[in-house]
Amino acid sequence: MHKHTLKRLSAKTLFTLILSSLFSLPASAQAQEESYTLRLHHFFPPSAPVHQQYFIPWKEAVEKESEGRLKVELFPSMQLGGTPPSLYDQAKDGQADIIWTVLGYNPGRFPKAEVFDLPFLPTSGAATSQAAHEYAMQHMQDELAGVHPIAVHTHSPGALHTKDTPIESLDDVKDLKIRGPSRLVNKYLAQLGAQPIGMPVAQALEALSRGVLDGTVIPFEAITAMGLADITTEHTTFSGDRALYTTMMIVAMNQAKYDALPDDLQAVIDAHSGIQEAYKIGQIMDQADLKQIHRIQSGEQPGTIHQLDDEETQRWKAIGQNVVDEWIDEANEAGLDGQQLYDDANQWVMKYTRN
Repeated sequence: MHKHTLKRLSAKTLFTLILSSLFSLPASAQAQEESYTLRLHHFFPPSAPVHQQYFIPWKEAVEKESEGRLKVELFPSMQLGGTPPSLYDQAKDGQADIIWTVLGYNPGRFPKAEVFDLPFLPTSGAATSQAAHEYAMQHMQDELAGVHPIAVHTHSPGALHTKDTPIESLDDVKDLKIRGPSRLVNKYLAQLGAQPIGMPVAQALEALSRGVLDGTVIPFEAITAMGLADITTEHTTFSGDRALYTTMMIVAMNQAKYDALPDDLQAVIDAHSGIQEAYKIGQIMDQADLKQIHRIQSGEQPGTIHQLDDEETQRWKAIGQNVVDEWIDEANEAGLDGQQLYDDANQWVMKYTRN
């Protein structure tokens, strides 16, 4: 009797274990196949080249390579609410999963990033973006704590665009109300003799239309995207391979959201992160610049491009060097090695410009 009971118990136990394992398999498989939605938020309009040529293909690639387990929802034009300066905190706090923004919209928060706002540092968007990404990975891990960088980059070469006044010399910019994107760009504009007004580029059209601004500094590629083609018709560029300015931008993911992904889905995000992504964004902006310049030169869009000669460009560069020197001193006073940061940024720009 005892032996039969043991046999019955053993058989019952075995049956229970088998049944349990059968029911547990679908749950395990289901866990492995869990899907995740990533909301990507930025301030540029959906017509912007980077949205069309970078973020849409990025979304499609991530979704395809994750076999549909990652779904990316795109929200341009601040569709999830807030303002462009709030985007970084939206990623850090988890209000959005991924954002794209300008770090300079938060003055004083990213002091090491400011080096890329300095006058006449950048060359092309592609080269300077790679330099910015390498610089950020080497020097800015502390400032970027709380987000997972997908790409740190800069926009394409910044130029000066005005509504009514042709800028053909340094004297022409005096007292003009010019929109700038960041603390250092505004500081430089002030030293040029302009009246700088800091605001995100998305607000520039209304400000120009109302006469609050006489002009703005932006890359050529943003003119059409931001609706400025018919209002800023005087455009100023400079001789040589260095542009007036740029600013550091970031595509960043909420760190906790990234950490919560299974390893294989993290690998998908990782495959579409890094310096090659910075290059892609910079290159898209460069190509969009060339198209915009062609529209103006061909008469397709109204406007005149004034390229300053070497002598005049040197006048602007001399004032820019004052801003560089002052920034290095400020960085040193804040406990940073300002000269080293500037030298590294400059050397990486030269490195990727030559490649």
